Amino acid sequence: MLKEGHKHLSGLDEAVLKNIDACKQLSTITRTSLGPNGMNKMVINHLDKLFVTNDAATIVNELEVQHPAAKILVLAGKAQQEEIGDGANLTVSFAGELLQNAEELIRMGLHPSEIIIGYTKAINKTVEILDELVEKGSEKMDVRNEDEVVLRMKAAVASKQFGLEDVLCPLIAEACMQVCPKNPANFNVDNVRWKRQRWLYLLVVLIHLQHETKGTVLIHSAEQLENYAKTEEAKIEELIKAVADSGAKVIVSGGAVGEMALHFCERYKLMVLKISSKFELRRFCRTTGAVAFLKLSQPNPDDLGYADSVSVEEIGGARVTIVWNEEGGNSVSTVVLRGSTDSILDDLERAVDDGVNTYKAMCRDSRIVPGAAATEIELARRLKEFSFKETGLDQYAIAKFAESFEMVPKTLAENAGLNAMEIISSLYAEHAAGNIKVGIDLEEWCLQGCLSNENLGPTCHQVIRSQICCRCCLHRATSRPDNHGKTSRWPKEGAASRDG
Repeated sequence: MLKEGHKHLSGLDEAVLKNIDACKQLSTITRTSLGPNGMNKMVINHLDKLFVTNDAATIVNELEVQHPAAKILVLAGKAQQEEIGDGANLTVSFAGELLQNAEELIRMGLHPSEIIIGYTKAINKTVEILDELVEKGSEKMDVRNEDEVVLRMKAAVASKQFGLEDVLCPLIAEACMQVCPKNPANFNVDNVRWKRQRWLYLLVVLIHLQHETKGTVLIHSAEQLENYAKTEEAKIEELIKAVADSGAKVIVSGGAVGEMALHFCERYKLMVLKISSKFELRRFCRTTGAVAFLKLSQPNPDDLGYADSVSVEEIGGARVTIVWNEEGGNSVSTVVLRGSTDSILDDLERAVDDGVNTYKAMCRDSRIVPGAAATEIELARRLKEFSFKETGLDQYAIAKFAESFEMVPKTLAENAGLNAMEIISSLYAEHAAGNIKVGIDLEEWCLQGCLSNENLGPTCHQVIRSQICCRCCLHRATSRPDNHGKTSRWPKEGAASRDG
């Protein structure tokens, strides 16, 4: 009935525990890259391309994971990256920690369905606690206030480029605010782009210039050849003159431009730009209000775009074309990234991408919670208190769920070279005393209060975190993707869990 070489696994030892072990191995790979002091990984994909990064989304994408259970964690990390743009490492690492604690419960004798019920209760309680930990007043935020945007963006950017967040965040915030629509909920991350060795804020009129065609012409005399050449020249000149008469100053082509067309463009003082990427052409049209033509023809005034100036300048030894559009506003912003190696530039691009997605998240939900592992320790402490109130076997699963949150401060401390057990015990002591905003200061190697009333940003690295990011991480780590790429809660798998 099945293919030759197939394997059939069943039972706890062969199926469930082996699947958990595969997920634990993937989680171990990404966990050491968590936080600002996380280690870089060197990954070589099937095309022999080298990646040196600490970005978990890139790592799991290029690893080409084959194990079916581990692929679920990969899909969870991808879903988190696509929806929020940050927190992929936390999603994969936290899911692996949950499965590791579930393995201990299984060896204690608990059935998988009982563990699922306990985890579900813990999830619901965690969401309630998260709402209580939200900083008062953070519900209302001006997404066009650069200081507030930079403050909330630093956590995501510093996780990729620790030490450069003070340089990158103002640039990213300025680019995002320039293209933010009147209704911030409609912010589109595609309107902020980044280029290597280029600058700045875009663009101008657009027409596709493609005049070359294939055909067969039979010429019987020199006179016919001369007339044919003159006819071709006259036709091209007529088209170029029609464009110039419409008021256009710049022609943007998506393909090659012939020498004859360039000659007439020079005669009528038209500037010609070539943009081969169709995605860049779409951005070009959107930011300038231009309409793309499939063939060269006389445009209507409504089809033309607008920009203040177009110039060619030299930046970092490279000649680039800069299109300014100051007075009319900007639909697209471009951030220039310069670095010594491709690996550095790749990491800078990922940091900018995380910052832009963080801005999108704060446009949807601006609520924040304490960072630097303060939220995780408080969740662990309250969930343990909640488990003592349960009377059934669920209390063991809830207690293990609470213990899983200790993974975050433990990993941050270990990656920074600190004593993890000492840090965790000190955090528990501070939170039990009522200091629920105390987290780990990785710069001073000590505990530090976060979200103080006088200053929202003391010296603590990840001072604040987006509440919506925390909720999505929790949802992705405790859900599974269905056949349509969406996610559903694990309790729907209760029947299947009994057989592994």
